[in-house]
Amino acid sequence: MKQLLLFLLLLPTLARAQALRGTVQDAAGRPVPFASVAVPALQQGATADEVGAFTLAGLPAGPHRLAVSAVGYAPASPLVTLPLAAPLIVRLVASQQGLAEVVVTGVGRATELRRSPVPIAALSQRELRINASTNAIDAAVRGVPGLTAVTTGPNVSKPFIRGLGYNRVLTLFNGLRQEGQQWGDEHGIEVDAYGVDRVEVVKGPASLLYGSDAVAGVVNLLPALPTGPSGELHGEALAEYQSVNGLLGQSLALNYQKNGLQTSFRASHRLAHDYRNAVDGLVYNTGFRELTLTGMVGVQKTWGSAHLWLTSYDNHQEIPDGSRDSLSRAFTRQVFEGNNDDLKNRPVVPDAELRSYVTSDLRQHIRHCRAFASGEIKLGAGELRLLGGVQQNHRQEFNHPTAPSQPGLDLRLTTASYEARYLPPAWHGIELTAGANGMSQVNSHLQATDFPIPAYRLFDIGGFGVAKKAFGKLELMGGLRYDVRQMRWDDFYLAPDPATGFEGAAEPSTPGATRPFVAFEHTYQGLSASLGGSLALGERWVLRANVARGYRAPNITEIGANGLDPGAHIVYLGNRDFQPEFSVQEDLGLLWQGKEAEASAEVFHNYVENFIYQARLFDAQGQPVELVPGNATYQYQQAAARLYGGELSFNLHPSALPWLSWRSAAALVIGLNDNPGLLARVGEAGRYLPLMPAPQARTELRLTAPLRPASRLTASYLRLTLDGTARQNRYYAVDGAETVTVGYLLLGAGVGTTLRTKAGREAVQFIVQANNLLNTTYQSHLSRLKYFEYYAASPSGRLGIFSPGRNVGVKVVVTF
Repeated sequence: MKQLLLFLLLLPTLARAQALRGTVQDAAGRPVPFASVAVPALQQGATADEVGAFTLAGLPAGPHRLAVSAVGYAPASPLVTLPLAAPLIVRLVASQQGLAEVVVTGVGRATELRRSPVPIAALSQRELRINASTNAIDAAVRGVPGLTAVTTGPNVSKPFIRGLGYNRVLTLFNGLRQEGQQWGDEHGIEVDAYGVDRVEVVKGPASLLYGSDAVAGVVNLLPALPTGPSGELHGEALAEYQSVNGLLGQSLALNYQKNGLQTSFRASHRLAHDYRNAVDGLVYNTGFRELTLTGMVGVQKTWGSAHLWLTSYDNHQEIPDGSRDSLSRAFTRQVFEGNNDDLKNRPVVPDAELRSYVTSDLRQHIRHCRAFASGEIKLGAGELRLLGGVQQNHRQEFNHPTAPSQPGLDLRLTTASYEARYLPPAWHGIELTAGANGMSQVNSHLQATDFPIPAYRLFDIGGFGVAKKAFGKLELMGGLRYDVRQMRWDDFYLAPDPATGFEGAAEPSTPGATRPFVAFEHTYQGLSASLGGSLALGERWVLRANVARGYRAPNITEIGANGLDPGAHIVYLGNRDFQPEFSVQEDLGLLWQGKEAEASAEVFHNYVENFIYQARLFDAQGQPVELVPGNATYQYQQAAARLYGGELSFNLHPSALPWLSWRSAAALVIGLNDNPGLLARVGEAGRYLPLMPAPQARTELRLTAPLRPASRLTASYLRLTLDGTARQNRYYAVDGAETVTVGYLLLGAGVGTTLRTKAGREAVQFIVQANNLLNTTYQSHLSRLKYFEYYAASPSGRLGIFSPGRNVGVKVVVTF
């Protein structure tokens, strides 16, 4: 046994280091300067020089899938086996197509996007940055059909994939689970949008690799890898302004690598006042102030690699409540304690305050810190990948106008995550991936006065195995996973606190103590499975299909909620008897790629057993229950559900007009409530599931200036976009929970260019983007502000808060 352990420890040193050298050229054999060359599986990259030459040092012998890209060219993903007898030549074709991209999310190994049986979409940093968005999720929504977001103002966006969201979508930061208080409606994603280099979206159950909470899919936000020649300091400085809310953004990034050492750092700050639209004017309490810091240090050696990441996120986010003057519809400010005060006694918010960058007393303060390490260890021809980290989310919601320093909600969530994957060498052409991952959580109340959920402890673990094999033009992939999650909490008592004048945590013997949370302990278990494949039908067509069974344990609010969420103005009631959700989804896709165009069609059907959803609570007389005056009361329900739909996309880039590209995409999802009891009681009003996005389509015409090696300007473009959203008639109408949403069209336009140095390196990028160019008044069906209304009618006939109006964004990025 000792000899075997010693052999395993020495195996990494037996793999000789290899240097991959080559050049990047276009179809005519001309060099493509400053192209990006990376090995995604190893998180290692480099930038070609002015003549297209590149070197990737310290690579182990064996096969590697590369990702090569440059502005104006279709990405390439050659498979190389080291050592090579001669320098590698990679040829890129001038195009805007992206089906040859390499993805790492949702599959066991780096895989070409078009050959993945699981529907996956990817967006590059350049595509993310040319949009005028206030967070990474909104930027991704504009480029991935089937991905939408539930929003609460411009800086709170929760991703939804094919009609499912919250704890059904797993958000990752560089592969690490993003764990905050994601059960809440007004809780956003705590990630620096400026630091996201790439977004990969898995559409459909991804429980096989990630466990519970990935039943609808995965959104992986990937930061940039250090690039550039060894021994040189590289970086960028970014400045941004957006007109709709006066957003001022700045970001500074640095990275360095030499002799296998890699390090990077980014600091970003964003500041915004209330946003504006043509109906409401400036919408009170929608501003924010955000600071993020991200640092990484790592090594890339012959034995593998290791990277340590440290991040800090600090956000002061205002909380809108929608209170107004009944006649003028001007926004008013709460000055008395509680939500049942006379609205006539609320003063109108002055215009100076609406334009002010000073954060109001009614706000959220979110701090999120994470430290995690990832590593790849070479074991002969195999590889062991490790990921472990700790993150802490501290969320405070200040909702007491008479005591602005006293938080209503004060939660601290500490999460330890772990993962191990082993990728053995291929055996008879079969690529195997086996591993285990999970997490441990402790969520506690601090100096709070509102207690919507109990303080709980959670432990989660799951093991999986995935196999992939090619049979000529047919590639098959399948696997199994088993998960166990334990959830528990102790008896929790509340009593009046003389020091604050509000209720607070208390001992059972405290006079006047009540027990809103009775002790609970339960273990949830689930089996996940997936089987799919892709078939190349000639050189241009790919047919892919997948069947997956997903698993999700109920989250804390669904089983344990018994209190007011002050930011949402809703009292939530959970159900301790809930069972896990299980979904079975079938996906079928057809992809076509030609020299001048590409197209894809994806359809899906998803049946969810034990689907959990919110329903407003009414008494026996049919009147809405208000356990806390001025706040709605919702109780979670469980029933079967069925969702189906699909996405279409078409990209045209004619060779006769190399400066022209036209991209179009559309998405449709229909969610049906399969609850016979509810349908018998309420009829057609309960037919559809809540929070279903309306049918959407997007088209973009982009004109790009031809590439001219002698020109100092490159990547110059003009783009026109048109986003169409249909009328949403399929909504959850039980007890007035949702209402019909009219359709709308949003026109956008943008221009941009990049200034190069004399040597040909990109130096300054200029971007101007205008969204909602015609200042159209609209309400997104997934905007929570649509339902922020205190009155049954208004003088204008318009209820709720409308979405942002015209927004002109300007970005300047200086690279060095």
